[in-house]
Amino acid sequence: MKLKKNIAISETGFVFDPNSGDSFSLNIIGKEILEQFQESKSKSDISSHMLNKYDIDEYTFERNYDDFIGMLNHFNLLDNE
Repeated sequence: MKLKKNIAISETGFVFDPNSGDSFSLNIIGKEILEQFQESKSKSDISSHMLNKYDIDEYTFERNYDDFIGMLNHFNLLDNE
């Protein structure tokens, strides 16, 4: 997964899309996932990291990750090329 190149993310988890003018606020987990996108980490790398760092089971992570990706797609923030 990759974010579109022009998407800005602040240190506090504020996301701005200059194409639409939309802005979003992320919690710490969402921000951490986007940072891993920016590092070109794969879904399995992100999953391993989150499962090791947080008290969460694989099913719950997968479900929430897929929901998060769905929201990013809905708001046209991902580069799907």
